[in-house]
Amino acid sequence: MSNRDLSSIDGIVDAHLCTGCGVCAHLRPDALRMVDVPDVGRRPLPIAGITGAVRGEAVAACPGARLEHAAGTLDGAPFGGEWGPILALYECWSTDPAVRHRGSSGGVVSALAAHCVTSGRAVGALQVQARADRPLLNETVLNRTYDEIVGAAGSRYSPASPGERLDLVESADGPCVVVGKPCDIAGIRTAADLRPELAAKIALSIGIFCAGTPSTRATEEMVRRLQADPAEVTRLDYRGEGWPGRFRIRTRAGTARSASYEESWGEVLNKHRQWRCMICPDHTGEFADLSVGDPWYRTVREGEPGRSLVVVRTERGRAALLAALAAGAVAGSPLPMPRLPESQPSLVSTRGAVWARVLTLRLAGVAAPTYRGMPGFRPWRRLPFRRKLASVGGTLRRIRVRGLRRPEFDRDEATP
Repeated sequence: MSNRDLSSIDGIVDAHLCTGCGVCAHLRPDALRMVDVPDVGRRPLPIAGITGAVRGEAVAACPGARLEHAAGTLDGAPFGGEWGPILALYECWSTDPAVRHRGSSGGVVSALAAHCVTSGRAVGALQVQARADRPLLNETVLNRTYDEIVGAAGSRYSPASPGERLDLVESADGPCVVVGKPCDIAGIRTAADLRPELAAKIALSIGIFCAGTPSTRATEEMVRRLQADPAEVTRLDYRGEGWPGRFRIRTRAGTARSASYEESWGEVLNKHRQWRCMICPDHTGEFADLSVGDPWYRTVREGEPGRSLVVVRTERGRAALLAALAAGAVAGSPLPMPRLPESQPSLVSTRGAVWARVLTLRLAGVAAPTYRGMPGFRPWRRLPFRRKLASVGGTLRRIRVRGLRRPEFDRDEATP
């Protein structure tokens, strides 16, 4: 029912369905490179001189075009599988006070990754961190020491492509931890299914709860709101130094400025999310071994020590978490299952709205992702009538305003 061909990477990008994960560029480094499109996000572009559409395993692994839980994965899952596979739920925090303070919500992702390495379970952690030369942009690195891993702590609400550097994992001298957004982890997991040699090098996957990826232009807008020139910024933190943390910058002149989480994410960043994020049912890392997010059921007291909600999704994830708890790398305790929807109240209705948005796209003849084993109809049925109507009407407006029938961007305007 779509007028777009999603059998090639070019087609997926032109249909506004690319997540920017970079997995396709890893699988086809001979043909694709990732670039930053400031108003859009990270996108794969053909390498100069390469002709012909990129297909095959690069498309098969693309989480933008397809997400699917294998048959039986959700058998017996809580909430009818609407939050993906769940074996247990915990609330945890790093026992290292410096890491807990630096992390966005307790430093748990960094603490878990670091413990895997220091305990010998892994040789490194594939992480996203700010580029030293351009802190508004990100880079993916394989950190191998405790200090390197915890030094990358903190959310990065800007485009990143961890899947692009899976070569660092494949060439490592042992298994590694991989950390990423839900779409990143989904793409990496599928790539590992396609390449057993990659699967053998992944010791643990940690997914970070995500409400969508803002463009680079969004961060620039936030910096300018703080009356600073983006080119003069030498350090940028989106959160951290207490929960929920403030958006903070430092300039070459030594000037430091900040804004609250509500001012940064609530008023600026979330308004610049890429379209694919608006039709995504997985905001909690359903394809990871462990997924970590904010416990928003707690009353926010600015600057208090952070805590994280940890969702155990696989037995491998359970073993890693229990080992970190036993070793004292993290502290915490199990939670009752109802705390999950209480911690992310907006996502309770988002899943249903996404189901309606995707259906509306298909009925309008616009390209849409394929989802399997990701229940959406039941959540949609529970939505109030006005929300049901808005999910359809809003999608039709976005088709017109965002130009979803046209290519997402002019490739000549993309820069490395």
